[in-house]
Amino acid sequence: MKMSLAMPLLTSLVFIFVISSCTPSSPQTRIQNRPQDFQQLSDQHKELVRRGEIAKGMSKAAVALSWGSPTEHIEGFRNGKFSERWNYNGERAVVQHNYHGGFFRGHGGPYSPYSYPRYRGGFGPDFGPDVTYIPYRKASVWFVEDRVNEWERRK
Repeated sequence: MKMSLAMPLLTSLVFIFVISSCTPSSPQTRIQNRPQDFQQLSDQHKELVRRGEIAKGMSKAAVALSWGSPTEHIEGFRNGKFSERWNYNGERAVVQHNYHGGFFRGHGGPYSPYSYPRYRGGFGPDFGPDVTYIPYRKASVWFVEDRVNEWERRK
């Protein structure tokens, strides 16, 4: 009896955790989580951060509030000065419609020259879309002396 009551509660908590962890972060959420960083910005930079924009001369903290944490950091030397580049990556879905024929699905049967381990078991052909996510760079910000020097973003 106790197990049957605890299971729906546990399932609900796991579901809520998964949904909340997948929620994308917005500038307003980041401002709420880091109010001390936001208060140190100039009025002009505060307005840009609220709109999710950046401009030349902004600090790293302002960019992090506006665009979030970067996917990767790259350090270098540009024009005689130490520089850092923040890349923001996204993913693009690519859908392919496949036919996996053969006597045994996924085992490279007589009609399929490929082996697809995710389709193991079963008999007969297999139809359906195959979705792959391809990463791409959607934005970059270059910092010189810890201030935005250049930036670019895909529209």
